[in-house]
Amino acid sequence: MKRFFSRKIIVTIVATTFLFVGVSFKNDFFEIAKQIEIFTGLFKTVNQNYVDETNPGEMMDIAIKNMLKELDPYTVFFNEQDVLKFKINNTGEYTGIGAMVQRSEGKVLLKEIYKGFPADKAGLKAGDEVIQIGDISLKEYKEDASQLFRGAKNTKIEIQYIRQGKTQNGAIILDDVEIKAVPYFSLLQNNIGYIVLNKFTDKSSFETKAALLELKKQGATKIILDLRGNPGGLLHEAVNICNLFVPKNELIVTTKSKNPKHNSEYRTKNEPIDLEIPIAVIVDGKSASASEIVAGAIQDLDRGVILGTRSFGKGLVQRPLDLSYGTQVKVTISRYYTPSGRCIQALDYSKKDENGKAIKKSQNEFNAFKTKAGRTVYDGGGVLPDVEVEETKMANITEALNKTDAIFNFATKWYYNNLNVSGNPSISDTDFNAFKAYLKQENVSLDTETNKALKAVLESAKKEKIDKQIAAEYKQLELAIEKNIDAELDKNKAQIKKLIQEDLITRYQYREGLYLFYTQENVEIEKAILLLNNETQYKSILKK
Repeated sequence: MKRFFSRKIIVTIVATTFLFVGVSFKNDFFEIAKQIEIFTGLFKTVNQNYVDETNPGEMMDIAIKNMLKELDPYTVFFNEQDVLKFKINNTGEYTGIGAMVQRSEGKVLLKEIYKGFPADKAGLKAGDEVIQIGDISLKEYKEDASQLFRGAKNTKIEIQYIRQGKTQNGAIILDDVEIKAVPYFSLLQNNIGYIVLNKFTDKSSFETKAALLELKKQGATKIILDLRGNPGGLLHEAVNICNLFVPKNELIVTTKSKNPKHNSEYRTKNEPIDLEIPIAVIVDGKSASASEIVAGAIQDLDRGVILGTRSFGKGLVQRPLDLSYGTQVKVTISRYYTPSGRCIQALDYSKKDENGKAIKKSQNEFNAFKTKAGRTVYDGGGVLPDVEVEETKMANITEALNKTDAIFNFATKWYYNNLNVSGNPSISDTDFNAFKAYLKQENVSLDTETNKALKAVLESAKKEKIDKQIAAEYKQLELAIEKNIDAELDKNKAQIKKLIQEDLITRYQYREGLYLFYTQENVEIEKAILLLNNETQYKSILKK
């Protein structure tokens, strides 16, 4: 009863009230004070008079988070635990076990084990389901279980976990964990240096500079900077990384807001490492925010060639602001603009469709801008690479698979059936057929757009009480879609096999092994190498 009350009544009232405040805010402090007074009175009155016991802290947390959800997904409230996680994201450092922990379908799973850290030393593996930490059973535990793996260095934590259906006991000794912003770099063929940058923490530019200098020392005369999957991070670190390749006092990014104090220009402050070395920057649909600042600036300044697929399209800047009792609110304070003046934000959160989802700009709404050399670039939908690698774009069926744990769970099963693999695991056609059988056996639902539309039709039919009349036709459609999904799986077999293989490589050889594999068998890297080895093509792209 309490949960129904807090979600259905308080959230609706608070979200509506505060949304009104957000929309009408024009420095009207009287209106803000008025709405706060109304809400304070409502919150106090309801808590004192409601028929059952209430949890004011939980109610307020739900109310605040639902209110902010109406603005954009990046403006969020952090309670004390959230503040700690946010600091970890910005530094890459914490005391813990060194593993990716995720709650999935009510289970707390270890998704990836980082080499050499406590979880690895304790013999834990990806796919282990943790059911107890210390004396806390996770069966009914609703909080963030990863916080139970935090504590003072050298603290011993007893755990219970399930591996392949068997319950096992283990112990982990907590230690300092530092996840590097540059987890891998190496010298490839033809003196091409390869650097992976997977996040923008406060050490990103330091680590990138160190990698660059080491590669140049080894003989690198060209550089590939891999930003695929990099979700962003600290804006000033993006500026510092650009500074490695562009002159001092060069404009990298501008932020603009309704609040003048958030309007800023960010220029390079230091002497560069190398102004001439050819650069290929690889991006994909998961390269966002600070990644797009780097890619956008390198492109706008004609300093290097961008390669891959269109980036995510996050042109919004957030800043954490302190509140009372150790809490924070991370607020979207401005939009950022690349040197040419474009904002690459893809979604307009001020405009929503009938389902309440932000509207994405269409290509005919994009505006044209000019790079330093006069090339045409566009705003509104992420950074479009100079060289698009079409074959690496995810098919709809593959994206639907990635939204499930099917590949991860199948890889776990495959791993324990093939423990003695040496070298890179390879996925055969027999394995692929076994994966398809696994999807059916586990009744994995793939939410393609067609599948979602069909489910929506059935829901509407139930509401209108005609579902029984159309049951036969619905079943026929369902079978036709199932047949089509099977055909789509076969059509994209190579892409799916590759995803299974990559998951398995991280289990046998950790994340470092996956990066090594990329340097040997990866379409984007191969194309970047070909481009950098073709000086004429490289220069012609930058002069278009």
